[in-house]
Amino acid sequence: NGQHNRQQNGQQNGQQNGQHNGQHNGQHNGQQNGQHNGQQNKNIELTDFGCNNSNSMDYPDVIHPLSQAVNEGKYEFGIIICGSGNGVSMTANKYPGIRAALCWIEEIAVLARQHNNANIISIPARFVTSEEAIKMIDIFLKTPFEGGRHQTRVNKIAI
Repeated sequence: NGQHNRQQNGQQNGQQNGQHNGQHNGQHNGQQNGQHNGQQNKNIELTDFGCNNSNSMDYPDVIHPLSQAVNEGKYEFGIIICGSGNGVSMTANKYPGIRAALCWIEEIAVLARQHNNANIISIPARFVTSEEAIKMIDIFLKTPFEGGRHQTRVNKIAI
C-alpha cells in the first residue's frame, strides 16, 4: 500500500538549473513503488510528507500539504503514487493552481505536461510496475508545456 509524492522544485520545468528539490509522501497501496526514493535520478532531493509503510492511512492528510506547497509555488512539481491514483488526484485538484494528472502510460504523462501543463503526476501503483513509474516520472519532469492554444485552455480550468 502506498503513495509516494515527490515535488520537484527548480526553474521552468526543472530544466534550467538541472536540479530538483522534492517532497516525498508515502501512502497506502503504492508503498512497493514508493521504495524508489529518487536517489536513482540525478539531482533530486526529496522531502518526506508522511507514510512510509504499508499501514492504512487517510490520503488527504498527505495530499493537502503537498498540493498546498505546489499551489503556493514552493515546489514546481508533485509526484503521487497510490493504489488507483483517483482519490489523491481528486484531492490535489481542489487547489486552484494544481493540475494533477492520472497517468498509467508514458504517452499520457507526456500529454499531461505538453497539453495541460500538469504540475502533479498521479500514478496508479496497482497497475504499473516500479520501472514504468520511474520512466513516467522522468518523462513528466523533462517534458515542457507547449503553451499556445493549450495555454488558453489551461487558463479556463480554475474557477
